Amino acid sequence: MPLAPLFADLGSFDLLLSVARLGSVGQAAREHGVSQPAVSARLRQLERRLGIALLHRTPRGSTLTSEGALVADWARTAIDAADALAAGVGALRAAHDSTLRVAASQTVAEYLFPRWLVSVRAANPSLGVTLDAMNSADVARRVLAGEVDLGFVEGPDLPSGLHAETVHDDRLTVIVAPTHPWARRGIPVSELAATPLVAREANSGTRRALESALHAAGVTSIAPPLLELSSTTAIKYAVAAGSGPAVLSSLAIAGELSSGVLVEVSVESDPPLRLRRELRAVWPTGQQLSGPARDLYSIARK
Repeated sequence: MPLAPLFADLGSFDLLLSVARLGSVGQAAREHGVSQPAVSARLRQLERRLGIALLHRTPRGSTLTSEGALVADWARTAIDAADALAAGVGALRAAHDSTLRVAASQTVAEYLFPRWLVSVRAANPSLGVTLDAMNSADVARRVLAGEVDLGFVEGPDLPSGLHAETVHDDRLTVIVAPTHPWARRGIPVSELAATPLVAREANSGTRRALESALHAAGVTSIAPPLLELSSTTAIKYAVAAGSGPAVLSSLAIAGELSSGVLVEVSVESDPPLRLRRELRAVWPTGQQLSGPARDLYSIARK
């Protein structure tokens, strides 16, 4: 039920209790860190609202009237309850701020989150962090369900109810084994679309981003996958073993390209095939990030 307007301002009743305990408005003002005129004004406003005199004011100090003593006695119960409420909420907040639950797409989880975590833990060594790595669609569902404090996705599509902010730019790269025919030449976008690839599952952000880029380049038909594998590492091994081409994040294959285990393939397209994408932090629309989740987001943005 709504709080009665007369009693919504517990701060004024708390000032009254201080005057009763300390014996003067001036000492009550010092205890609360405000000026004496400010305390006097608030107590006079309280008297007007209640319609009764609460204090006897004399040059030697202030004492409570009989009615003021009754009001102070009743107010003490309310102030104690408010203090208990504040303490309880503070304890809950402290417990919440000691843990951070994160869901992230595979690329973010494997290649970006570890270094973000180092910075977060440096600022808060006692913080407990849990990370669930999954495809972007599952990350979105976990965030909407309130099961995690913050999510990171790599797919182009988001369900309604999520707010998204870009934290990192990424580029998708067509890769093959050094022995593959594509390793010695560029390919047209039509050949890429017509070739079965070693790919992630249908709801993965990488696969959805590639499909979106192909459609934007004018492709109307895409070959079904040669293999569907649930991890980036498995795809890299399969490609290096000669199973077929794949398209992965440049973050995931930098080492293999440098060592020659994998080879990047250029794609010719008009309009150009846009293989750049945004990695985004997501949280429920209308909510504000706070505590460790806000800290992690800030670190990721940097």
